[in-house]
Amino acid sequence: MPRQQLTYDEVGGTALSPLPAGYHHVRESRSLGVVDLDDAAEILLTWQMHSRAGVRQVGGAPRATLDAEVTFRFLGQTIPCRVVEVIDEPHRRGFAYGTLQGHPESGEERFVVERDPTTAEVTATIIAFSRPGTWRTRLIGPAGRLLQRRMTQRYLVALQP
Repeated sequence: MPRQQLTYDEVGGTALSPLPAGYHHVRESRSLGVVDLDDAAEILLTWQMHSRAGVRQVGGAPRATLDAEVTFRFLGQTIPCRVVEVIDEPHRRGFAYGTLQGHPESGEERFVVERDPTTAEVTATIIAFSRPGTWRTRLIGPAGRLLQRRMTQRYLVALQP
């Protein structure tokens, strides 16, 4: 079976500043305090952040690795994604995934946990660009953006080890 194509062209765009034009942009951070970076990264990279936020993994890889595909379910929606980047640095860990056909949105989302080497404080950051990917998402309009903001906050809280 051939691999599905991503539903957007700007692969890696969450690493850029400014984010790609023509999309809704999200950039949110939250301090997790002085916690173990490895513990926070494990929550992130094994989809525990998603499950803690109420998003259920229904298929795919057990861990975020480059090119891994994963499918989630939330509010009756199927949410297929592919990991397009993995970040594995001494003080910074995370990944970015992009949307596949059937995802309610079209775009990319990046999740990073980073330890300040001076203070040992760990900060979680989520960066995304997206636009409606289905007629249903277009139909709900601003309610979809509100849901995205709420989910971003839930993800950030869920990263607390």
